[in-house]
Order: sequence, then structure tokens, then C-alpha cells
Amino acid sequence: MHQSQLFFATIFLLFGLSFSVSAATLPPGFVETTVASGIASPTAMAIAPNGRIFVCSQTGALRVIKNGVLLATPFLTLSVDSIGERGLLGVAFDPHFTLNEYIYLYYTVPGTPVTPAHNRVARFTANGDVVLPGSRLILLELDPLSTATNHNGGALHFGPDDNLYIAVGDNAKGSNSQNLSNLLGKILRIAPDGTIPPDNPFVQSTTARHEIWAYGLRNPFTFAFRGATSLMYINDVGQSTWEEIDLGQAGANYGWPATEGPTTSPAYKGPIYYYGHGEGCAITGGAFYSPTTPNFPSSYIGKYFFGDYCSGFIRMLNPATNQATDFITGASQPVDIQVGDDGSLYYLARGTSSVMKVRYTTNLSPVITTQPTSKLVSVGYPATFSVVASGPSPYSYQWMRNGVNITGTTASSYKFATTLADTGARFRVRVSDAYGSTLSNVATLSVTSDKPPVGQILTPVQGRTYFGGMVVHYSGSASDFEDGDLPASAFTWQVDFHHNSHIHPFIPPTTGSKTGTFTIPTRGETSANVYYFITLKVVDSVGLTRTLVRNILPQKANLTFATNPAGLRITLDGQNRITPFTVTGVVGIKRAIAAPSPQTKNGLSYIFQSWSDGRARSHEISTPAVNTTYTGNYIEP
Repeated sequence: MHQSQLFFATIFLLFGLSFSVSAATLPPGFVETTVASGIASPTAMAIAPNGRIFVCSQTGALRVIKNGVLLATPFLTLSVDSIGERGLLGVAFDPHFTLNEYIYLYYTVPGTPVTPAHNRVARFTANGDVVLPGSRLILLELDPLSTATNHNGGALHFGPDDNLYIAVGDNAKGSNSQNLSNLLGKILRIAPDGTIPPDNPFVQSTTARHEIWAYGLRNPFTFAFRGATSLMYINDVGQSTWEEIDLGQAGANYGWPATEGPTTSPAYKGPIYYYGHGEGCAITGGAFYSPTTPNFPSSYIGKYFFGDYCSGFIRMLNPATNQATDFITGASQPVDIQVGDDGSLYYLARGTSSVMKVRYTTNLSPVITTQPTSKLVSVGYPATFSVVASGPSPYSYQWMRNGVNITGTTASSYKFATTLADTGARFRVRVSDAYGSTLSNVATLSVTSDKPPVGQILTPVQGRTYFGGMVVHYSGSASDFEDGDLPASAFTWQVDFHHNSHIHPFIPPTTGSKTGTFTIPTRGETSANVYYFITLKVVDSVGLTRTLVRNILPQKANLTFATNPAGLRITLDGQNRITPFTVTGVVGIKRAIAAPSPQTKNGLSYIFQSWSDGRARSHEISTPAVNTTYTGNYIEP
């Protein structure tokens, strides 16, 4: 998920915390509605030939939306490692699904004392809305994962050749992307039964993995084909500068980690479109608008829609010009985009745990995107009802209580202090624009004399700092006026990783314990602008809740890199840098350094002699607890 990371980017108070909901802005004539919500930590989705939508929950459940209803029983629930950006990450339907009912999944297999954690691609057979027991067929076991929990990729799509294409991240180690002996940082291509297509670009190689179709990618979180054509776009999440869309091509090398974004090197294939981190920080969902029955105006046909998780936009790219324009702004952390045969555009909004549907209509009356929901509150505490609408703005609002207008309630939300007499009151709102009005669903208020629980995070203590490899112990206590000390079943913990201005999931919401531990990875994000935050949510016997948060900040040190003579190049984490330079790092995080040799400066040639730490020309360092200088010594041959 860096900006990449994930997933998953701003990624997240998302995976589990509550979010204020703001309306997405769409072009005139377009409206969006919520298809279904309540999907825990969604990561990817696919639309079946009969219109059912299958949604991956990061924690292992594959959920089914049928006729606009999220079915209570998952299609299946896998045992997965869901820490960080791992988990159930990809789903695809066989091109002949109506005949064979095959479904393909990409997920992270938990590690054991014998087998390291790794990602897997497996095929399952459907039996209606649930899996056929015993039908799993493992097609591909990917390389063992390091302690880094980000950059897993996970997207699956069948190409027009009926082969399965698989996007795999570099496991936060850039050198993997250029190493053809492993499958990380690549687009892979296999047949539906897991065998290798004979025309794969490296199938004749004695050293390269034959599954590799393209390489040099950092975290290709999503990709898409245009209809039944071979036109393929890959969304590769960038590190410090650029997010990019690459043209899929057999055997192509997209240059990571030597290059990010545009490049003039003939050795690498540069992106067809890119944007900087002033606009977003994690390119996610992508889909071409090529439905069986178009709903959008004809000017949209064949265009490519892509989203950014951090900035919440969905843009439309014209393949003829490689120019992009805004389509949706204010989407709630979009992670996947699909186009249905009905001509609607669907996007998976992780921020609201919802699948959203976008259609073009000539009826310009408001459409309720997010309905008011029923509330349970403790007496004297405020109750807030909100609505989100889609359609031409501006809107006007009128809230009603038990069918009677409430004077002065003309905003998208209505908040008031409660009394016991408010129990059973029914609230709804009329939303109007210049073309008409729409009445929302009814939301019922329940007021209880019970008091909400109180609690505290005991460990880590306020001000605790961390370093890479450290084991963090967390614990809490909670009590309730009516219930007394709350049991472990009342506790839900969540850990998220904050990087720059966005959030990555680390441990998804986990219920049933007052204590726990997690280990800070030693590999992964190398930025020092990071921290972890631990969230504890406790609930009492009537459903009242309390949420607490504890931040833990990193221990940092400066790393200075120099050469003798000065001004030569080294590589840090696979990227070329001119010495001397200094970076700030988190203590304990591993970095890869190398001294290119030979190299030339001012017409003189130099060869590497030694590093000041006495180690090999190319090696890893663990960020020390004190400021440290690493000098590469060169001599003239």
C-alpha cells in the first residue's frame, strides 16, 4: 500500500474506523447509489455473468451481492494472513464461468514454522452462491514473503486469450522487480489450469520463471483489458514522486526500482500517463468502459477509468490522447473499479465499506446515495442523522420527525440532544434540487438510560516510541456502569500505519482479547514520516460503544552517504543517488546500498574498493540508533 502501500494509501482509517461521509461529485447527468455496504475491509471485486457482485474482504471472506442484497453467508471464508496489505486480494471469473463455474482467488497464506507466509492463486468451483466443498485447486504458490507486509498486488483478470493474468507486488524490495528468478514485482500469465502458456516471453529461459509476462513493477495493484481486445493498462503505485499507468506488453521492463514515472532510458518502458503526489498517492482501481449495453453517452465508450485511494478521485483517460479528465471527486477511498454488462460503472469504496453504482440518467432529481441510519444513544448524548445525495447541485434539505417538518433543519445532517421521550421517534429527510425531490428512508432513534462504557489503553503507554523489529504489546481495560468490568468479547483492536498524509492497514479489526502483540516490520516503508496508531473499541451489553486511540512514534536517525572521491553515484534501495546526501530513517529499518563500479567522473574512471563499514559492494544495512555516515571508497584503476 509508501504512498503506494497499499493499498492501499490514505489508506486508512479506513479499514475499520468510522468515517464522516461526504457526497461524491459527478458530472451533470450522472448519479450514484449504494449497491450494498457493511463489507469488512474490502479489497477487490468482480461481476459475474448473471450480475452478482463478488467482493473480497481482506480478512478472508468472499462476499456475494445478489439482487442488490449482501448475502449473509459468504461464498467462502479462507484462513489468510491479513496483516498490513496481505489477505484476500483478488478475484476473477473464468471466461466460461456459465459452463464450469470456476472462480479464481489471490490470497496470502499464513506462515507456519515450516512454510513462510506467501501469496497463492487458487481455483474454486461455485455451487450457487457458495463454494463447492473440496473444489480448491492450487494453481500457483508465489515466493516467500519477507517481514514487509506491503506491496502484494493481487489483481486477477483473464485476457482475450483466455489466460489468467496476475499482478504481483515487489514485497517492498525493489530488486525483486528486476530479478527474473522470482515472481515478485511482475505481471504473470498462466493457463486456467495453472500450466504455462507456450508463448510466454521467458518460457525458453533456463534462469527466468516461465510464468513471468512483464516485470519491473513496484506494486501493480490493479490492471484491466479493454473488452475483448489485447489493450491492457497497468496501474503501478509509486514511491516518492509518481503514480503511473503502463501499457501492458509481453516481456516489457517498466524500470522499477531504477526509474519511477517518465524515463528516457531505452531499456525501460515508460508510462503512458502519470501524475505526481501533489494530486494523489496511490493509484488503485481501473476499468475500460466497454460494456455489452452502454448506459453512458457514446463519448465515454472505450475510455479508461482509474482511481486514487488517497485523493478519492476517479478520472477518465482517453487512450487516443493519453489525456485524463476528472470524472468523480470525493469518492471514499476507491480500491477497485468495474463496468457491468448493464452499462453501469461500479466502484468499491473502502472508506464506507460499500459498493457504489454510477449511471447516466435524464431524470435529474436527487438520488439518495447514503440513507440515514437508525441510532442507539445514551440519554443526554447527541444523536446525528445524515444523508448523502447525488445529482445536480445545489440541494436543499428538510428533515422530518414522525412525518412532520422540523423547523430550521435544512442541512444534510441533523443533530440534537436526546431525552428518553425521543425513543421510537422516526426521522427522514426530503432532498430537493431544481429538477425535483426525493424522500429518504426512515431512521428510528432508540434512547437508553444505560451509560456508555469507559475504557483506557494501558499499553503502550503514552509517548512510547518504536524501532524496526520491536515487539509492541498492547492492552486495555474497560468497564460499564451497568455491566461492570467488560469481558474480552467486548474489545475490538485495530492497528494502522500512518504514512505522510495517508493510512495503510496493519492489523484489521480483531475482537475477543484484552491484550495482544505485533511486531514492527524491519522491511517495507523507508520514509521517516510515519507512525502507528492503535485503536480500541469497546461495546457494552446494549450496544453502546467507546473508542480510544494511542499513537506510537518512531525512533529516527540520519544516514549520510558519501564517496571518496565525492560526487560519485551509489544506489539506495535500488535508486541512483549522487553523493554526498543525507536521509532520515526509522531505527531498525533495513536499507539496501550498493556502489556501482566502474563509474566515471570528469573523464576519470573509478572502481570500487571498500565501504566504510567493511561490508560487500552491495549489502543491506539496518538503520542504526545514532546518526551514521557510510562512505564508499573508490580508486583509479
